Amino acid sequence: MSEKEKQQSVEFLNELFGKLSVASSEDERATAATNLASFINGPIEEHDVPIKFFADLKAAIKDKKQTLNALSAFSHIAGSKELAPSVEPELVELAGAVLEKAGDKDVTVKNAAVEAIESLTRNVTPRAIKAFLPHLTNAVANSNKWTEKATALKCVEILVETSRDQIALRMPELIPVLSEAMWDTKPEVKKAATSAITKSTDTIENKDIEKFIPDLIRCIAKPTEVPETVEKLGATTFVSEVTMATLSIMVPVLSRGLAERDTAKKRKAAVIIDNMCKLVDDPQVIAPFMGKLYPALKTNHANIADPEARDVTLRAINTLKRVGNIGDDDKIPEVSHAGDVSVNLDILKGLVQDKKLHPRFDNVIRYCAAISGDLIDERLTDDATWVESVRPFLVVALHDAEARETISNLRVKAVDNIPAPPNFDEEDDDGEDLCNCEFSLAYGAKILLNRTQLRLKRNRRYGLCGPNGAGKSTLMRAIAEGQVEGFPSQDELKTVYVEHDIDGTHADTNVIDYVRATAGETVGTREEVKSALLEFSFSEEMTEMPITSLSGGWKMKLALCTAVLRKADILLLDEPTNHLDTVNVAWLVNYLNTCGITSIIVSHDSGFLDNVCQYIIHYERFKLRKYKGNLSEFVKKVPAAKSYYELGASEASFSFPEPGFLEGVKTKQKAIVKVQNMSFQYPGTTKPQIRNINFQVSLSSRIAVIGPNGAGKSTLINVLTGELLPTTGDVYVHENCRIAYVKQHAFAHIDNHLDKTPSEYIQWRFQTGEDRETMDRANRQINEDDEKSMNKIFKIEGTPRRIQGIHARRKFKNSYEYECSFYLGENIGMKNERWTPMMSVDNAWLPRSELVETHSKMVAEVDMKEALASGQFRPLTRKEIESHCQMLGLDAELVSHSRIRGLSGGQKVKLVLAACTWQRPHVIVLDEPTNYLDRDSLGALSKALKEFEGGVVLITHSSEFTKDLTEEVWAVKDGEMTPSGHNWVSGQGSGPRLDKKEDDEEEKFDALGNKIETKKKAKKLTASELRKKKKERMKKKKELGDAYVSSDDEL
Repeated sequence: MSEKEKQQSVEFLNELFGKLSVASSEDERATAATNLASFINGPIEEHDVPIKFFADLKAAIKDKKQTLNALSAFSHIAGSKELAPSVEPELVELAGAVLEKAGDKDVTVKNAAVEAIESLTRNVTPRAIKAFLPHLTNAVANSNKWTEKATALKCVEILVETSRDQIALRMPELIPVLSEAMWDTKPEVKKAATSAITKSTDTIENKDIEKFIPDLIRCIAKPTEVPETVEKLGATTFVSEVTMATLSIMVPVLSRGLAERDTAKKRKAAVIIDNMCKLVDDPQVIAPFMGKLYPALKTNHANIADPEARDVTLRAINTLKRVGNIGDDDKIPEVSHAGDVSVNLDILKGLVQDKKLHPRFDNVIRYCAAISGDLIDERLTDDATWVESVRPFLVVALHDAEARETISNLRVKAVDNIPAPPNFDEEDDDGEDLCNCEFSLAYGAKILLNRTQLRLKRNRRYGLCGPNGAGKSTLMRAIAEGQVEGFPSQDELKTVYVEHDIDGTHADTNVIDYVRATAGETVGTREEVKSALLEFSFSEEMTEMPITSLSGGWKMKLALCTAVLRKADILLLDEPTNHLDTVNVAWLVNYLNTCGITSIIVSHDSGFLDNVCQYIIHYERFKLRKYKGNLSEFVKKVPAAKSYYELGASEASFSFPEPGFLEGVKTKQKAIVKVQNMSFQYPGTTKPQIRNINFQVSLSSRIAVIGPNGAGKSTLINVLTGELLPTTGDVYVHENCRIAYVKQHAFAHIDNHLDKTPSEYIQWRFQTGEDRETMDRANRQINEDDEKSMNKIFKIEGTPRRIQGIHARRKFKNSYEYECSFYLGENIGMKNERWTPMMSVDNAWLPRSELVETHSKMVAEVDMKEALASGQFRPLTRKEIESHCQMLGLDAELVSHSRIRGLSGGQKVKLVLAACTWQRPHVIVLDEPTNYLDRDSLGALSKALKEFEGGVVLITHSSEFTKDLTEEVWAVKDGEMTPSGHNWVSGQGSGPRLDKKEDDEEEKFDALGNKIETKKKAKKLTASELRKKKKERMKKKKELGDAYVSSDDEL
């Protein structure tokens, strides 16, 4: 373009602006502004900016006479579909002046300014909002005009729509400004701020807190709602990636939660911080918020009196120190400034310093620096993206070749400022990919993996390693069941989970039929399956044997053979050597090394992993990290991992409280529950559901109740526990015997208490000293038959009496007698028969044998109260409840601070077990425990039941669970029960004595937690000890004379 043409362009631009200046009507103004916008967004002059025009435009915006025309021009230029790169930076510089006019008293001017700034907001380059957003936040924070604030807030909403990803990164600086606006005195600003912050939270892609976002926003306007919101968040399982946007809306509420006066709320806030921040990988994500969270946690840790709450707070502090890279000096690291506009501007100025650029390009260079800063914040480091984003603006000041070179150098220098993330070795393997996916995994309320990558190659063997409880078996089951996001489906990639445990439903199936039933008919004929089994070293005879006759090792081989016949692409092996001898372990090593099938192996056998694995996949901070080499090579790189593979007891362990003392029971063989000739029939049925039942239960009983569905097992147990009353027969239960019963549908116990914490539920259930869940059992309800039998007339002191109530109990020979109050009968058998309550002085003591025939339920109530008074119940203190629940695998965090509604299924079952065993039962009855517990918990339960000092009765179909646990079997079929393996005795039986020793007596408490003091009976002195005491007493009397006073000890 010649100098003459350039000059003509400038003159024409001035002419168009002049026409706009004199426009007097709306139509004239619109026409002039449209022409001006069309011309200025075109190529006016190569490598130039119409700087004079924008200076004139700024002056016109501030000139009251020219404001409307100038705003119209701004609106049309900014709203152009092809906004020129030379124009956009200049318009953004004028955004503050336009926003000021949005607060003008003249409605026409205000509306024109609103239209102008909204046009620019919709058209501004998304990656340049670091240059534009400060104009909006400054207006919201500092303007005195409410219409200007409301306009800026509306523009924030528009930016969320046009620049969603970029706004997400600006949330830490945006949320405080919007929060402050929610407290504005003008209702219109409050409403606009609430709308803007609600819209801004659309950028938060975190499913864990999605449903709580309205509550979090309400907390900003109403801090009184913080405690309840913190409570809701406390029951949340955090598994999604935690970003700056997530933290920006959470931290205001959490910082207020940490400042609450209530220790429980401070503690809950610390728990949320701990759980959530575990999912932060990059220290720079948490860095902007450390100044609010870390000092507050430190203050709470120093001032909170509750030791347990202090421990929780310390745990949150340690998590923040780890993810935020805080050293031993407790100094919070500085937030990275790699993405700051000023930092990138300095780099860019240094690169173009030798170009001697004219000052008119300053705004363009600053705009390029803003885009560079956003690219750094987004961690976009590839050259193509930088050229695509920065070049259109930089070529305004530089030639294309120079611009590209400058952008390349800018990228390198800017990226060098990004703090380096943790470094892991890249996988050096060019084999065929079987899967390459990213996923998260949780078990119940526990985070196992967060946004981790899993990449598997064909014909590779991987050892899956991690500390106990990391979730290794859970991951393999999730893969096998298709629950891992992004993992190929079974149609694309056949994945088989191999374990030696075979379902009890196949117990009597022979080996060949089992393989065909499990692997499907596609495995071929019986002869083909048999041939494959022979290759796996099965003998001819073994192929026809039932599964139950196979040892654990052969079951593992059978499972492996079945997986191979299913043409597995990936074998998932969970502790494959557990049941194999050395010969078979060697066979398995050779097979896996030569079969050509990819395998993932979990094992504590370090030698086996050394001989098989080519890679180790290790659990590290909720990620899977891959290390090349076998276990020995891995341990060299991660020495701490050596401790994972030391053989020891299973991590999961339960224990039950020792049963209370039962008077008169001197051995474990003595029956404490006895049933003779019992039958039961539901009303309206044609025949009894169970009949001719005889059994007894003692403290040594280990009973498995087996039988087909509908045989009457649960009915039998319901009679045993008192849920049902027998139709005929005798049922004896020791007067102080306590039976813990977990129903087949375990959650039935707690369904009405989901908004209580486990601790509150146990307190509610036992607050009277009795178990409120058992008060509605049939054996405690007075029915019509009971009322008839209770009308029995007793002849006492020559007068006819009926029992009104039973009030106390005392020892009487080898049994008890009970204090009864009475009604006095008059004119018995006549029309005017009358029964009058008698005075308490007329109470009489009746022996138990007379009362149990007619008043057994009233007698049982007195027995219960006597047990309560004797201190056989536990104090309902938080510490005692937490300690008890800990025995069943529930930690204090869940017991005292999480609502039952937020617990996982397994945790709810553990709570039910804990509640049922609170009163130290003498017999534990479980109906189908395998229905509601996972394998780890079943193993822990099995061990606990073996060690339990009381009786155990189990209904289960799982022979694996009962085979090493139970000694006695009750086989129920067609309503009849056949016992086997029992050792019933008529009296005390043989075995160690259970006599209570005074020296071993435990501390006793009443139901309110008060200690019951018991005095030990003084030991009777021998004749020589009495003579010695007498001599000492006489000597003392002689010395003191009349001043001598004897004491009890001397006597």
